[in-house]
Amino acid sequence: MILAAVDDFLFRSKIRAVAKHVNAEVTFAQTQEDILAQARSIKPGLVIVDLNSQKVDPVATIAAIKADPALAGIRTIGFASHVHVDLINEARRAGADQVLARSQFAGNLADILSSAS
Repeated sequence: MILAAVDDFLFRSKIRAVAKHVNAEVTFAQTQEDILAQARSIKPGLVIVDLNSQKVDPVATIAAIKADPALAGIRTIGFASHVHVDLINEARRAGADQVLARSQFAGNLADILSSAS
């Protein structure tokens, strides 16, 4: 199971399509509270966070996951536009296991999803 905090509808569609192709199960959440609640409930193998999200503070969400002893072991991947260097560095400092440029994330999406399912 993969939990994704992605509010861009086109990118959500892309994730769904690739997940279907690689037989990965993905569920989406949009608020920090929902992300944390679902992470506790479903114990995903991976949480994907769109660092450019407009609906959630993505860095605070990653930090909250990593600060919670019940969730800290969940692998987290953040992705952002490559021009947002400060945001990428903030996500790394917050504890993200991996932070990728959006294009790199999209290009490796099948491998990322299949390795977490």
